[in-house]
Amino acid sequence: MASDVDPATPVLVGVGRVSERVGEAGYARRSAVALAATAARLALADAGVPASAVDTIAGVRQLETSAPGRRAPLGRADNTPRAIAAEIGADPARAVLDVAGGQSPQRLVNEFAAEIAAGRARVVLIVGGDAVATTRALADAPDRPDFHRTVGGQLDDRGYGLGGQVTRYATQHGLRGVAAQCAVLENARRARTGLTAAAYRTAMGRFLARQHEVAAADPHGAAGAPLDAADLVTPSEARNPLVATPYPRALTAPEDGNQGAAVLLCSLAAALELGVPTRRWVFLHGHADLADRPLLDREDLATAPAATLAVTHALEIAGIDLARVRTIDIDGPFPVAVLAVLDGLDLTPDDPRGLTLTGGAFFGGGNHRALHAIAATVARLRAAPGTFGLVAAGGGVLKTHSVGVYSTAPTDWRPDASARLQATLGAAPPVATALLADGPATIESWTVTRDGAGVPTGIVVGRLDRDGRRFLATTVDGDDDLIALLEGADPVGTRVHATSTDLGNRVTRSSVDAARLLPATMATLRERYEHILVRRDGHVLEVTINRPERRNALHPPASHELTSIFDAYTAADDLWVAILTGAGEEAFSAGADLRFRPGPGQPTASPTTGFAGLTSRPAMTKPVIAAVNGFALGGGTEIVLACHLVVADETASFGLTETRVGLVPGAGGLVRLPRVLPMAIATEMVLTGRRMGAREAHERGLVNRVVPAGTALAGARELAAEILASSPTAVRTCLEIINETRGIADTAEAVLHRPAALDDLWVTADLVEGTRAFVEKRAPRWRNR
Repeated sequence: MASDVDPATPVLVGVGRVSERVGEAGYARRSAVALAATAARLALADAGVPASAVDTIAGVRQLETSAPGRRAPLGRADNTPRAIAAEIGADPARAVLDVAGGQSPQRLVNEFAAEIAAGRARVVLIVGGDAVATTRALADAPDRPDFHRTVGGQLDDRGYGLGGQVTRYATQHGLRGVAAQCAVLENARRARTGLTAAAYRTAMGRFLARQHEVAAADPHGAAGAPLDAADLVTPSEARNPLVATPYPRALTAPEDGNQGAAVLLCSLAAALELGVPTRRWVFLHGHADLADRPLLDREDLATAPAATLAVTHALEIAGIDLARVRTIDIDGPFPVAVLAVLDGLDLTPDDPRGLTLTGGAFFGGGNHRALHAIAATVARLRAAPGTFGLVAAGGGVLKTHSVGVYSTAPTDWRPDASARLQATLGAAPPVATALLADGPATIESWTVTRDGAGVPTGIVVGRLDRDGRRFLATTVDGDDDLIALLEGADPVGTRVHATSTDLGNRVTRSSVDAARLLPATMATLRERYEHILVRRDGHVLEVTINRPERRNALHPPASHELTSIFDAYTAADDLWVAILTGAGEEAFSAGADLRFRPGPGQPTASPTTGFAGLTSRPAMTKPVIAAVNGFALGGGTEIVLACHLVVADETASFGLTETRVGLVPGAGGLVRLPRVLPMAIATEMVLTGRRMGAREAHERGLVNRVVPAGTALAGARELAAEILASSPTAVRTCLEIINETRGIADTAEAVLHRPAALDDLWVTADLVEGTRAFVEKRAPRWRNR
């Protein structure tokens, strides 16, 4: 009986759903805020609760604000939750905007149910909405609506929540979106099932056809007319092109709906005080919130351990098993996000209860889709009192999972143990990853994507034979044999060959194919470069960053040119010292060119040797002098730190300014600066972006020499001439030994270390020439051998 339940127990008392379609009767061109507000009014009316009673409003992040840089052509609210509150006449004390992800609605229910139970909230409204179809249809219309809203006020904005989901490594190898990443997991699951591509496609089609039928029947869905299994999963260049094998376009979630939903929670005491009829009450019997590792850190790409554990734990708290659950809604953006969970729960895709109440990804709904699932679950439970419904909402690429078990049967609040379980999920070490992969390997999973012209690129997740490390690699342009393998029989377990390149890891069928498709290029200097100037002066190579109109800021194409240049410098026996400077007198380098947008065929990331071809270059055993004219900021300072010696003119300044634009020094500055400067000074520069002038930099040991304004290059040439007076073999050996012993913490141990380079020095012609010239009291004639 409800009278036996703790008055602080949270209870769900109201739900609301709304939608509209462009051009249909009643279409009102409502914004995301207006749609969410309409759903909120419906939820309040469902419970008979006035808007003035709401003390907390929590918003699910709309699609237009789910990632940095997303456009809102018709405008957006500065404080979405409070804009919704203002629309319905509420003035809550607290407003929250959650992170992006499909888990958000259920996670907010779990969180604020706990807040209510603890007495920190009384009446909580959870809302979400998107007006994607209206935005697309009217973005360029002359009478387009204005969705800008400025309301201000308190807001707990939790950010995007994309940590671990987007990495430079994955992006470099084509895993840029949810479709490609889920395809990798889908293919790993297919390999586990042992089904052929055709059989798996058929099974996937049967499962998806049932989901699409539900979405098409939902009055608020964005699926359109029902499609059969063949229509959904059969690729067709004209009507249903492949996006990422095995997914054709028909499987991608529609982001063209105008939809909104809301859920109203309150304490049992508040429900009684506000006169909410008991027939509207639904209790949260079990709940859990867990997250899996980032994709490449997972031990098994075919399973969903965090999602399975979240469902199991929620049921455990509710005190029931799956057999007692009457309605099930398991949500995810692509089939594997549901099917892998079913595997872990020993459910089958044809479970007679159905696995969605709204149609899953086909429904649309963006991040707030699970709000519709919760509302639909509540409606079913009210119609069948005492039964149970389960909602499992997933976000990211099978990463974040929130689960709720609902029933009209009264129950006290039951805390979960998600934090303890999360610790167990993260106890095992992540799978070791090889950023640079070379040698024999085995395919662990794969997908094939296509560009706008239909040109395929295979993406392989592999394991190196020598140590089992996981890596990403892409196929080489023109390698039709490997593409055929990936798109034909099951390639998992096939032996391949990995080769690291400046553009990322590449994969071929064998080392013979690698030699044929990735021929080694001679490390030689070209006469002309697009972004860099080079000049040889005897044994000295002068390298000038030639982008003065961008203050010598570097983009990936320039860094790739610098890699080629420094590769040639390293390989050339007659080049003994290099000088790096910037064109003009204003700047050595302003760092990374943040305005750069890659064109067709241009690299999108720095080479494996790092920013400017230097910051990640291993074992630099030929001296590089930075001639700093003007400022060296952000990545410019990181380039300087990667050089052996620094000559700066009086106007020079240094600073790791990345935090001023929301970035971090990612090209070695966080490692190298504290090794050059006192820790406190280095930390201050990193955290504040403070600039350090040439004189202070010299006093603190960051700069070797300070010269008059405009003479940095001349000063570097003088220093280079002094180095040229020494044996190039001895200079190289010194740098090798410095590199080799830098990681030995104990001084005595480092001194006693006998590097092979030292033994090699004793049999060089330069050593003989040096000692002979000393005895003969003449200048040595170095031969660099």
